[in-house]
Amino acid sequence: MRFHVIIAAVVWCGVVDSRKIRGISSSYKRFYRERKSFLCIDGSKIIPFEQVNDDYCDCEDGSDEPGTSACPRGRFYCTNLGFRPHYIPSSRVNDGICDCCDASDEYNSHAHCQNTCWNLGQRERAYVEGQMRTLDEGLQLKQQLIEEGVLLWREKQAQLRELQQAAEDLQIKLEEHRRRKHEADRLKEQTLKALEAGDSSLRRQNSSVTSIFNVLDSNKDGSITVDEVQAKVALVHDEERVLSEDEAVALLGGGHQMDLTNFQHTLWDILTKGDSVKIKDTQGAPGSLLAEDPHLQAVDRAAEWEATNLKKVEEAYETVNMEISDLRKKLAIDYGTDWEFLFLNSQCYKLKVYEYTYTLCPFNQVTQKSTAGTEVSLGKWGMWAGTPKDQYSQMVYENGEPCWQGGSRSTTVTLTCGTETALRSVKEPSKCQYIMDFQTPVACQPVLKQRGIHSEL
Repeated sequence: MRFHVIIAAVVWCGVVDSRKIRGISSSYKRFYRERKSFLCIDGSKIIPFEQVNDDYCDCEDGSDEPGTSACPRGRFYCTNLGFRPHYIPSSRVNDGICDCCDASDEYNSHAHCQNTCWNLGQRERAYVEGQMRTLDEGLQLKQQLIEEGVLLWREKQAQLRELQQAAEDLQIKLEEHRRRKHEADRLKEQTLKALEAGDSSLRRQNSSVTSIFNVLDSNKDGSITVDEVQAKVALVHDEERVLSEDEAVALLGGGHQMDLTNFQHTLWDILTKGDSVKIKDTQGAPGSLLAEDPHLQAVDRAAEWEATNLKKVEEAYETVNMEISDLRKKLAIDYGTDWEFLFLNSQCYKLKVYEYTYTLCPFNQVTQKSTAGTEVSLGKWGMWAGTPKDQYSQMVYENGEPCWQGGSRSTTVTLTCGTETALRSVKEPSKCQYIMDFQTPVACQPVLKQRGIHSEL
């Protein structure tokens, strides 16, 4: 008799023990130590311990029935040895459907569940190990890109200093060329005024006398005739009227023609005084006084030369200043704590999705181009928008082309760890709002490696 009592006690303990631990994680076992009473985990009620896992819900939080489907708010813990443990709603316990890979949720049903935890864990371990290998390679590549980024940053800084020095040198040249041009223009203006006013020093130069004679001698026969005087000479106060033959003869000293020697002592003096007659079209017309005078031609060429040189220096100065401005804008961008993202600047990455080709130019813009050739801006570089712990995990490109529903197009780019730098996917979850997955080694974080493979595996 005593032997049967002992056997019954062992069986009863086994039943209590099975009820006690079924559907409970190791962290919750302290709440289910066998004693006379059980305190609901939410502290709402105390019940006899034999009512735990008796398929009747006593606690409001369902904590008394972790291994049955009695409580609507209950949770069943799948141990899933070899794979990831997880909770399922207790309503799924013994419902004929295998939810736990170790089949522990169907301990009292007609379902024939296979324990697949080891196979699932093996596949996940292989995946995680692959991810770790990718992370290792990505971190090595990231270190190389950091070193290149530091060198590139120094090169950009040196380039900026060189451009600034070039700008200073060009500023000095610019002032010198402006001074030279001013002097050349002033000399040209003085020469022009001297010729027009008949300046005495220029008036007595044989070159000027010969020049004016040649202007009047249209047929170049060495003499000036009445017809030539009528064609080239006009009254100062009535330039439109053609001189009469008598007026022309009077200017020629009473004769009908005049050579250079006689011209120098008669008509030349009358013309240089400028109070009665003058040569027509003296403001640069072909064959005019100003066009024929060699001294004026020389100073005019000098003025044009200085103007050309000044324009070249001005253009060079403007170009250098534009380069300085562009470089300063680039250097003002946040390229990461170690300038690891600097290499992405001036690069573009494309991905074709159906009839569209998407182009991401980091720190510049995002565009969408259709097969018809129409290109649309999906946003210009805005800012980093990652989490406080990982600031450089997301980029935002904003103020793209207007959307037909209002507002403008924008793109959020999520950076993920990979051994290659490439645009992996593009989606439009809402109208004119785009998301991109951009893979690059510089997105790999050592903290991921520290976590390692899931401990439960």
